[in-house]
Amino acid sequence: MTWVFAIVCLVGLGSTLYAETWHPMQKRFPKMVASTAFIAVAVSAGALDTTFGRIMVAGLVLSWFGDLFLTYYGRGPFVAGLVAFLAGHVAYTIAFSNRGLGDGFYLLLVAVTVAAIPLASWLMPTVPKELKAPVIAYMAIISLMVATAGATHAADADWRIPIGATAFYVSDIFVARDRFAAPGLINRYLGLPLYFGGQLLLAWAAGS
Repeated sequence: MTWVFAIVCLVGLGSTLYAETWHPMQKRFPKMVASTAFIAVAVSAGALDTTFGRIMVAGLVLSWFGDLFLTYYGRGPFVAGLVAFLAGHVAYTIAFSNRGLGDGFYLLLVAVTVAAIPLASWLMPTVPKELKAPVIAYMAIISLMVATAGATHAADADWRIPIGATAFYVSDIFVARDRFAAPGLINRYLGLPLYFGGQLLLAWAAGS
């Protein structure tokens, strides 16, 4: 059933991109189908059988709420989505740490932090004053999540974790670009496949 749910997620993704292009007000249903499907992938893969998997499912569920909030317009839903995804990244970070980290964690953390500096320099001037603190907090948490994902791979060589986490990270750059710097469909064409692809990899890994 895992592959069936993965296919459902990809069909939902394709339908979401179609809706974004032609019927933006109708994107909620296909997007939430895709989000529900990546949770189903994790559960069907056996994620609920381990502590690591259960924490990962918590992160996926929090992401589901983040996806839901971001289908609404306005600053309030955006902030709610930001908080939901931030909590999801905290869950992923805890799960990766619980699985075990390799010796290169601190080096990875420095590398991800250095990479985030030019991103922050580009993005922050376009972020409204009242959102700067939440956005900075979000960037810090997702950077920590990516570093722990890479260190988890160093500990147990599961390629799905660092690639999934990195895809999620890059997808968020397009979300920020669309929200603050350069709105446009290209952000969703690039960001949504990266996001759902990353989540599918993390959901698949959750069952291992």
